[in-house]
Amino acid sequence: MLVDDDAGFRDAARELFTRRGYAVLGEAACAAAARAMVERCAPDLGVVDVRLGDDSGFELASALRRANPGLAVVLTSADQDLGDPDRVSASGARGFIAKSQLATADLSAFL
Repeated sequence: MLVDDDAGFRDAARELFTRRGYAVLGEAACAAAARAMVERCAPDLGVVDVRLGDDSGFELASALRRANPGLAVVLTSADQDLGDPDRVSASGARGFIAKSQLATADLSAFL
């Protein structure tokens, strides 16, 4: 599942992940839509932008993990400085990948 408030990024990421053999079960632009999608689709992995407009990707990762302990959440951002390992770990996310590195990242390593 992809969670990002930028529709253009979601389109590009969906295309990228699909070409790499990943099934994208759904997309969300905000925290509320992401929570509903997890309930509806039960994905194995969520790629969540750190900055979600008025929502925080860190807070969303924490909420998703509390509600669905088996869900692997990977945070992402165009700003690599937001990938502070302590903050990522505190959110319950399994890691951080800069958006510029998503094309080559092994997402299965986070499952």
